[in-house]
Amino acid sequence: MQKRRFNLHTILEKRVLTDSTFVLRLEHNGLEFTAGQHIQVGPPNGIHTREYSIYSAPTDDFIEILVREIEDGVVTPALKKLEAGDSVVVNDAVGYFTIDKEVAEGKQFLFVASGTGISPFHSFVKAFPSLNYTLVHGIRFAEEAYERHHYEPSRYVACTSRDEKGDFHGRVTDWLTQNPLNNDTLCYLCGNCDMIHDVYDILEKQGVSSKNIFTEVYF
Repeated sequence: MQKRRFNLHTILEKRVLTDSTFVLRLEHNGLEFTAGQHIQVGPPNGIHTREYSIYSAPTDDFIEILVREIEDGVVTPALKKLEAGDSVVVNDAVGYFTIDKEVAEGKQFLFVASGTGISPFHSFVKAFPSLNYTLVHGIRFAEEAYERHHYEPSRYVACTSRDEKGDFHGRVTDWLTQNPLNNDTLCYLCGNCDMIHDVYDILEKQGVSSKNIFTEVYF
């Protein structure tokens, strides 16, 4: 088995989105990836890393990740303390949660995310500007609709469970139950395992074949 390679990448910019969530923009360093893949990232002097779906597009001249701090975590508090000019360790990109370029042009897509599980969809939308998609984002509060201005307003649905300031008050499962799909829609699910299991069941009951459902479990 080929050993995964780690390199140092300098932080170019840090964008704070909420009290606990931020985007790190890193120098590219020739890292090749396909939209939807993930990397492992960690502080430069530590021994621990965590997996992050790449937030930026393959054509960007930088690499971005979206990070939510876990207060008792090993990696995210250390990453939160870093600023532009600091470095992180990054490994080569891997993963199969991707879209075939030929398929992207002719199909309808549903993206369902919880929290920072929106990361690969941000990369998809940037990589395929003409993509026919609906993005349903499950969050607690409307302020967690991370950089929603990057998406077409008619294609992004913020489902808020703890306030009524989003586009839909309730969970993504409630929205999907009230908005059934065409059964030939390609469905990509990314986020916590409970959300993915529940959404998977709803989609199958609506007639979506399992071969048209793709998943990436965050936690």
